[in-house]
Amino acid sequence: MAGFCLPNHISAEIFLRDYWQKKPLLIRNGLPQIVGKFEPQDIIELAQQEDVTARLLKQYADDDWQLQCSPLSAVDFAELPPKWTVLVQNMEQWSTELSELWEAFSFIPQWQRDDIMVSYAPKGGSVGKHYDEYDVFLVQGYGHRRWQLGKWCDPTTEFKPNQPIRIFDEMGELVLDEVMAPGDVLYVPSRLSHYGVAQDDCLTFSFGLRYPNLKDVLAQVNHSVCHQQLDIDLTKFNIPLRLPIELQNTGHLLPSTVAEMKHQFLTNLANSTEFDSLFEHAVAMLVSSRRYELLTTGEVFDPDDVRKLLREENAVIKQDNNCKLVYTENPLQIYANGEWLDELNSTEKQVLQQLADGKSLRFIDLQNACRNEKVPETKLELLIDSLCNWFDDGWILLE
Repeated sequence: MAGFCLPNHISAEIFLRDYWQKKPLLIRNGLPQIVGKFEPQDIIELAQQEDVTARLLKQYADDDWQLQCSPLSAVDFAELPPKWTVLVQNMEQWSTELSELWEAFSFIPQWQRDDIMVSYAPKGGSVGKHYDEYDVFLVQGYGHRRWQLGKWCDPTTEFKPNQPIRIFDEMGELVLDEVMAPGDVLYVPSRLSHYGVAQDDCLTFSFGLRYPNLKDVLAQVNHSVCHQQLDIDLTKFNIPLRLPIELQNTGHLLPSTVAEMKHQFLTNLANSTEFDSLFEHAVAMLVSSRRYELLTTGEVFDPDDVRKLLREENAVIKQDNNCKLVYTENPLQIYANGEWLDELNSTEKQVLQQLADGKSLRFIDLQNACRNEKVPETKLELLIDSLCNWFDDGWILLE
């Protein structure tokens, strides 16, 4: 798939400078590739399958909403009010074609990808007025939906009480009020209030992007500290026990003492290159993790078959966008779905790095990757064996 979903007059640089987390952007026909790929019945049937993460939201009145979470069955869809919505998370898991559309948003680093969610609603269906803690590209795949965007929100924004979902009534002054048609894309920054109402039977796909929160970063750093030896002297603090003018009360932990401990603690960490590496490792582990459990097909790839497809049928290897593939440099380290791939050789790292950057590799590219090895042909055979394992693990695809 070629090109980003941005308008011709807005480059990736302009978007990141002027729009990203600052203001919305409506892109007419920004992703025409999605048109015709799905119909409402596809999503209703998918929502009822085992291992699918789905929600069924029913609206009986302005303040009367009911939420039902998966597993869902045909019985749940038998008697519905006029206004309802079904949402399915992690669509990458169920559609390779859809997951490949992430490439249209590859001007945003893939470590920020959350998942692709789809919502189906008949005419009048909605999930209410709300905001999200993540940035999202809303892509209309079928039918039409009217979107209204209003005020900026924050953690103090009040939601309606006694409702199963986070919604509110007041959106403030509208900054956008448009109806989206199939193929249209709407970028909504994090914490900008929005309200979408189906104008007819419609499917909207949400490509969500988020940063890790501080709590999760601290938890991952703590986990890494506990499992690795740090050569940093954190055994003691150099704190005077008494104030220079008067004696310190026996039971009093002075604010100045705590402040000095904090200063020494942060200074020790800031001056430690070892902690820098540990922190980078912790962040890479966190941002490469998937929010939903990875389901694999169980298909086993044969090295001879893979070699034949690559060599004789000009097959192409690509990253499976159902996988989060991230790398750090100096030295080059590869992470896949929250796992540090610490047993890779240099050739394997080079190949996975290229795939993580969105490159498609053919047989000649694999040969070139092995060219500088002492025994290139043997190295190529070992690399193909590794490819088969990566296929099995759900990291890469063969087209």
